[in-house]
Amino acid sequence: MSQPPAERSCCLPSARAADAPVLPLPPRAADARPVHPEAALPGGVFAMGDAHDEGYPADGETPVHEVELAPFTIDTEPVTTARFSAFVEATGYRTDAERAGSSAVFHLFALAEPTDLLGRSPAAPWWLEVRGADWRHPHGPLGDAADQLDHPVVHVSHRDALAYCHWAGRRLPTEAEWEYAARGPLAGRRYPWGDELRPDGEHRCRIWQGRFPDLPTGEDGWYATAPVGTYPPNGFGLADVAGNVWEWCADRFDPGWYARSPRLDPRGPEHCPDGTGRRVLRGGSYLCHDSYCNRYRVAARTGNTPESTSGNCGFRTVAR
Repeated sequence: MSQPPAERSCCLPSARAADAPVLPLPPRAADARPVHPEAALPGGVFAMGDAHDEGYPADGETPVHEVELAPFTIDTEPVTTARFSAFVEATGYRTDAERAGSSAVFHLFALAEPTDLLGRSPAAPWWLEVRGADWRHPHGPLGDAADQLDHPVVHVSHRDALAYCHWAGRRLPTEAEWEYAARGPLAGRRYPWGDELRPDGEHRCRIWQGRFPDLPTGEDGWYATAPVGTYPPNGFGLADVAGNVWEWCADRFDPGWYARSPRLDPRGPEHCPDGTGRRVLRGGSYLCHDSYCNRYRVAARTGNTPESTSGNCGFRTVAR
């Protein structure tokens, strides 16, 4: 595998903390909690981190360290647009992207009038800030998520994900729980299914195909998100733990955390060293390609500010 040339997380644009007021959480579901397809995992001991030394040094994927987890249950797929819609219908919740009036959309997929294209990200010009882009309109105001109800919900911030979890009586996974679940029963492997990206030439995850960022080929039939469960699940029955959408975790992001992380049920550091409050994201997305970003590996990690939203970021939930 080629080593990406840059260390910045160029597939996730960031919002400023000053743009996001603190808002109350929505009420919990008054009736029966929403049903989530989930896997009950036994917990136990596993080796967490990059055993292949392929990650960005600034991401802090090493040292590989032993972690012990208590049993927990985890969604077998990311939260879909349909499930998020039920939450909004029940609570009237408005996401950070809706309150801001815009969100980040990949330039080739934007469905908007020219007047709604508000600018490009200086660090990653393939990201457009699009007025009217949100979870209902993943590619902009001229599109609609009604035909993508079985796709992962996108344009949700960490704060939005926490609001959903509060309503559903669930929570976000810790980073350690996420990696343990994503690895399945395979220890030290590069991907949830083994060490080869495309065994026997088969696509196993929704990542970029073609030349990034201007020539997608859609070899597997998709360009942006794919319906959840399109690709085979891992050994624990989890789908989409590589590619499709980035998934928020509960932990704050600290590249040096692994060197001092506790062995038993680690919950992440109390503070981010850069003072931004960034939260961990895992799994990569449909925009990852090893020519610039190999973060679809199971050990890969990055972080973003909790109010950031984009067309390639979602979440899944856990419970105990």
